[in-house]
Amino acid sequence: MNHLPLPHSDGLVLAHTAGDLGFITLNRPQALHALSLAMIRDLTEALLTWRDDPAVKAVVVRGATQEGKGVAFCAGGDIRFFHTAALAGNPQLDDFFTEEYSLNHLIHVYPKPYIALMDGVVMGGGMGISQGATLRVVTERTKMAMPETNIGLFPDVGGGYFLSRCPGHVGEFLALTGQVIGAGDAIAWGLADTYLDSGDLPALLESLADQPCENGEQAMAAVRARCKAAPPLAWAERRDAIDRHFSGADVAGILVSLNRATESWAAELPAVLRKRSPLMMAVTLEQIRRAREMSLADDLRMERDLVRHCFALRSGTASETVEGVRALAVDKDQNPRWNPATVEAVTPEMVQDFFRSPWPAFAHPLRHLA
Repeated sequence: MNHLPLPHSDGLVLAHTAGDLGFITLNRPQALHALSLAMIRDLTEALLTWRDDPAVKAVVVRGATQEGKGVAFCAGGDIRFFHTAALAGNPQLDDFFTEEYSLNHLIHVYPKPYIALMDGVVMGGGMGISQGATLRVVTERTKMAMPETNIGLFPDVGGGYFLSRCPGHVGEFLALTGQVIGAGDAIAWGLADTYLDSGDLPALLESLADQPCENGEQAMAAVRARCKAAPPLAWAERRDAIDRHFSGADVAGILVSLNRATESWAAELPAVLRKRSPLMMAVTLEQIRRAREMSLADDLRMERDLVRHCFALRSGTASETVEGVRALAVDKDQNPRWNPATVEAVTPEMVQDFFRSPWPAFAHPLRHLA
């Protein structure tokens, strides 16, 4: 076993090679492996190092477990950092999103098999470092979501790209509600590839480390050989109704449809959506629908524009995102003061402002993405 020195995150990302594979372990279990800028830098460094190393045939990524802590692959980004950095005008906030989205793109275009073991919580930034994987493995403990509208943000890290490619209007449903789904629905909706019992993961990792691989395809075949049939569906069986309700032209139209719903689960959703930022729900809906016609690189550039507006167009305490994080994670009063306060008060001009890039194309921070 050869350990790869990673200089940024002080052990929050571990990397080593064993046999013919590279293994990356997120090692921040006390925070469900929420990503910091330092962790993003170490993830990027490991992948770039192994990309050009012919001895590494494939890469396996997982989250460490610790007794007494929740099980997670990665619960997202460090939202407390977002809050403090935004209020302080810390330029590392810009660095965080530029480097995170660059990492997301690197994973999608990585030339070697990248295998994500998505055990436990997989949300937000965790989706960003797993959806581009060559093989996405879920377990009975997988809890998957893009819950950014809870904090007045939008489903970023390429969320526009991969959610918009879910069947029908599932992308709008997942983006607006932040609904948590399990393994069966994730596979059915194209957000995971195969299923493995969590109890089988240690033996899988041991065999991958010990088994010689002539190429990355052999490593993926070794994983698939241990996988099992996916568990039963829950939300995916409701596809017809989801498509009907979430095909509305705008958020107000979606709410009208849900308010008329005869399905009990759908009738509960207006109350859920009314807790979200009206403005950022409208921005999210526009994001998902624009992204259907975009490449991944163009979607990430759009999302970089959006996140800049989230923290700069409406800066400091005027930011919906800063206010959402305050209410959810800082003061924890669960009472965000959204502006505008209602869906009906959001104008098209407010939404379109978010889609005007703050940068000319030649100066965009993600101009290098192919």
